[in-house]
Amino acid sequence: MVVEVVAEEDLGRGYGTIPPMKRLQHITPFIVMDILKEASNFKDVIHFEIGQPDLSPSPKVQEALQKAVQQKRFSYTQTEGLEILRQKIAKHYKDFYDVTVEAGRIILTPGSSGAFLLAYALTLDIGQKLGFSDPGYPSYKNFAYILGIEPQPINVYADTNYCITTKHLQNLSIDALQISSPANPTGNIYDENNLQELIEYCHNNGIAFISDELYQGLVYEKSAISALAFSDEVFVINGFSKFFCMPGFRLGWIVVPKKYMRKATEIAQNLFIAPPTLSQYAALEAFDYEYLEFVRSTFQKRRDYLYEALKDIFKVKKPEGAFYLWADSSQYAKDSFALSQKILQKAHVAVTPGVDFGKNSTQKFLRFAFTNDIATMQEGIKRLYALFG
Repeated sequence: MVVEVVAEEDLGRGYGTIPPMKRLQHITPFIVMDILKEASNFKDVIHFEIGQPDLSPSPKVQEALQKAVQQKRFSYTQTEGLEILRQKIAKHYKDFYDVTVEAGRIILTPGSSGAFLLAYALTLDIGQKLGFSDPGYPSYKNFAYILGIEPQPINVYADTNYCITTKHLQNLSIDALQISSPANPTGNIYDENNLQELIEYCHNNGIAFISDELYQGLVYEKSAISALAFSDEVFVINGFSKFFCMPGFRLGWIVVPKKYMRKATEIAQNLFIAPPTLSQYAALEAFDYEYLEFVRSTFQKRRDYLYEALKDIFKVKKPEGAFYLWADSSQYAKDSFALSQKILQKAHVAVTPGVDFGKNSTQKFLRFAFTNDIATMQEGIKRLYALFG
């Protein structure tokens, strides 16, 4: 089937004909979801594969949610989200990053996924190229295919701390650059100098700059740095799923350059109408910094334990942020998917094969999420030692 698209004189751009299934067949599923489903066959599985916090959100969030239900807050909000919540997010940037952001540049979205769709729709046309790191979060590529954008993976390695640098971009033709800091699956953080150099390079070369900061707050030795510290002309994405421990609330946000705000709102109106109302009222109490420090310190203790426990089994790099550990398992198998299956079947330990995160040597790696308490992880490590001896 071929879709006929409106002529250039009507839309101002010529799309030609697009065979949708040829484009969409490149979309890949999350292998981790298959692992999770298979793990349900065993009653005693230790889960290292799940990329969501096991901690509850602040008690204040839970109270705010109950209050919103009692007050019957069931109607749509405005497309951009509750004004008071946008103001609280703006205050969060000042309190947490010492960065001034106008609330009028913030749009609440259904999860951070909604924010990615907005960012890509605002910055890229059909056939244009989106650059992002490999290994990296698989939805970047998949969203690109959905929108008819050409994904351009950029191979990164430990020698640059799994970060893209301006050297990677020298001979690369892209129209937008997507970074993530802290990153999934590698847990790396972009340092201040590299982040500033990338933003300046993109501005000087007509490349839109998009920063995924969903794991900001879950940083351990380094300080949290937002791309907004260096420019108002960047697109910054964040949300309440990770640091704020609210994954099921499906609430994210995007900060857009002021000149894009009207068009961003129009796109959001058509894609989402409005973000989830109850989630927004609950999120009004999410900026509970005393509780959030408990969250951060809890994950840091878990990271420290898991790193020490795994480094004698796999080749591992200590993650700087997020809640993942990227483990080189190539000494045991050339295919980490097959290895993950072996680990699940023989040890009843669920891990995510690296191939979920790209094609750049990812078959050599496993991702471990430290989203369980230490006692649970100790049992998982005990089983791994028994398996690998």
